[in-house]
Amino acid sequence: MKNILFIAIIATLIFSCKNDKESFNTTVKKLERTASDSLIYPEEKHFKSLKQITFGGDNAEAYWSFDDKQLVFQSNNPKWNVHCDQMFLMNADDTFKDKIPPMISTGKGRTTCAYFLPDNKHIVYASTHLGNDKCPETPLKKDGKYIWPIYDSYDIFVADLEGNITAQLTHEKGYDAEATVSPKGDKIVFTSTRNGDIDLYTMNIDGSDVKQITFELGYDGGAFFSPDGTKIIFRSSRPKTEDDIAEYKSLLKEGLVQPTEMELYICNADGSDLRQLTHLGNANWSPFFLPDGKRIIFSSNFESERGFPFSLYIIGIDGKGLERVTHSETFDAFPVFSNDGKKLMFSSNRNNGGGHDTNLFVAEWQD
Repeated sequence: MKNILFIAIIATLIFSCKNDKESFNTTVKKLERTASDSLIYPEEKHFKSLKQITFGGDNAEAYWSFDDKQLVFQSNNPKWNVHCDQMFLMNADDTFKDKIPPMISTGKGRTTCAYFLPDNKHIVYASTHLGNDKCPETPLKKDGKYIWPIYDSYDIFVADLEGNITAQLTHEKGYDAEATVSPKGDKIVFTSTRNGDIDLYTMNIDGSDVKQITFELGYDGGAFFSPDGTKIIFRSSRPKTEDDIAEYKSLLKEGLVQPTEMELYICNADGSDLRQLTHLGNANWSPFFLPDGKRIIFSSNFESERGFPFSLYIIGIDGKGLERVTHSETFDAFPVFSNDGKKLMFSSNRNNGGGHDTNLFVAEWQD
């Protein structure tokens, strides 16, 4: 019945007076998805299947345990009695349409960027709770421009899966967050403002042997190790002109950054052999290595005239072979592969009824 309805509507569109090709193609996409009753757009050939995990609020940055049995993610879903980003635990096959996952952060302040440690029994994450129990304000615009807050009350903590904090890894003044762990299990890379700029640092799993690995002016963040732990991919907004540099420094003094122009950079795990990977324009961010270690999946709006939508793309670490992965008309970001390379978790606005909710989706991956 759905196929008959689909064909009938397409026929009506073809013989209508409308000649807007873009509108026609958009409508066809929507009808194809309705006809197949799928969350997957026809062009999304890398998705063998796609399952929605969450159903409300803002859900993002879901990261796999080393054994791929669990994930940790952040959410502010008001139905879960939270109104500020907190950390939640899920099993790999969970969905949360009719139940609430266990919260494993303190419930105080704002949290971000949790990541499993190699023992699969602990996580690292950043939290502002030492600065204040209350949720800090989240300014998103200044002088009409989109901005991100960089809270100087963020520090990085270790917690067990019952939510007990077992260690504090950073004690420096300023922003310390965005920690991720090497697949080798020996190092953590994180972002810090301890030197007055926003740079990348590495440290041992226990917080010792801290080393700065990026040094150029700009916001270096969202870093991830390659599968073999030898390289790091990250996104950066590096101002070039005098006006851009002055604006960047002015915002930074207020604990703010403007993330509308970002490119991807790649380097060795010690910061050597640093080079710019993308030259696409607009915002290119949330990069993650594919299991082969030779390609990067990331989110970008470089094809969007008005800055939206954001789609997922793949590019080789040599800067070649750019390929679009997702084709929704909204927001797709935070792609993360399972350690066995079989599944991709990401956040999307698709299937949210036209609202603002950002949910988690997991895809069976096929190359």
